[in-house]
Amino acid sequence: MNYNGAGQLPRHLYVFVDSRYTHRHPCGFVPAVWFALISYPGRLWGCTIMLESGAIYRNLPPHSLAFTKAPKKLWTPQQAQRWDCYGRHFTTIEYDYLAGLECKARAAKNTYAGEYLFSVMPLEDAYSAVPDQAKEFTFVKLNNGRLTIQPTNHTVFRERSFTNNPKLVMPENLQRQTEVYSAE
Repeated sequence: MNYNGAGQLPRHLYVFVDSRYTHRHPCGFVPAVWFALISYPGRLWGCTIMLESGAIYRNLPPHSLAFTKAPKKLWTPQQAQRWDCYGRHFTTIEYDYLAGLECKARAAKNTYAGEYLFSVMPLEDAYSAVPDQAKEFTFVKLNNGRLTIQPTNHTVFRERSFTNNPKLVMPENLQRQTEVYSAE
């Protein structure tokens, strides 16, 4: 678990970084390895990457990353992430069951197709202990070459041997958990 507001990804990922965030003279998207995250309350997730030069950049915003050298369009902070981080403490996990599954994520006002990367569970903050606010962040590699980070209620998955939602439509008839359960 990551109790200090920073932690490793479940596995490193090869990405491209918009050089406007890393170079004095921007030169488009440059190759990088994304290997860690940082969480500050009230901010976007911070991505830690290594450039081909060996330089490390910490706390790059998620909308600065892409999975292709020439992503199709500008990506905004609101498309990259639904909510700001609300605590410093978290743990990362790549669920084996979800690994590589096709999914759709609602980002801003649109829904985008993509592939599950990993999840982040906030810990020890004012929201995570409240049942109707306890959400994980789902990190999704979108088919448009961008990254989005959405709560579980903004993401649906296709598991071909189980799910029965061919168009991956967001369910509208589900309710939030509101109860706290205890054995005593």
